[in-house]
Amino acid sequence: MEQQIITFSERETIDAARSFAATLKRGDVVALSGELGTGKTRFVKGVCEAFHARNPVTSPSFVILNRYEGRDSRGDELLIYHLDLYRVKSLEEVYDIGFEEFFYGDAICLIEWAELLSDLLPVERYDVHLSYGVAEHERRIEIARVAGGALQPDGERRAGLS
Repeated sequence: MEQQIITFSERETIDAARSFAATLKRGDVVALSGELGTGKTRFVKGVCEAFHARNPVTSPSFVILNRYEGRDSRGDELLIYHLDLYRVKSLEEVYDIGFEEFFYGDAICLIEWAELLSDLLPVERYDVHLSYGVAEHERRIEIARVAGGALQPDGERRAGLS
């Protein structure tokens, strides 16, 4: 799945993320990248809204990880992990928080500044890149599904990302 979305407000970015969240399943990892201020945390807020997360979404820049409790489409409890790696100085810090539990569990994992992880990212994931547009409040959101290291065409799903 490759998709490009242009938004013109924070609310539109949140709504785009809510729509994207409909494609997410338990165990999915979403790697978010983009310059400071492009809307990564707003995008996370939209995903969390779609899953009816109980707590307000805040940037975990200083604590690295926030955990939200939401509900899946069947009404079952769903954990959402939100990592913000902006202040992480080394991969040792990532190992110290036990990243495997978040990447390979039953929850949905949203990672801001995911490019800092390079090879530690799961090979099956969604890559979401946010960037500034031409207009003052314009944002470009590019969403790609990565499976086995290769982008997948629209609608095609591989085992492991069900």
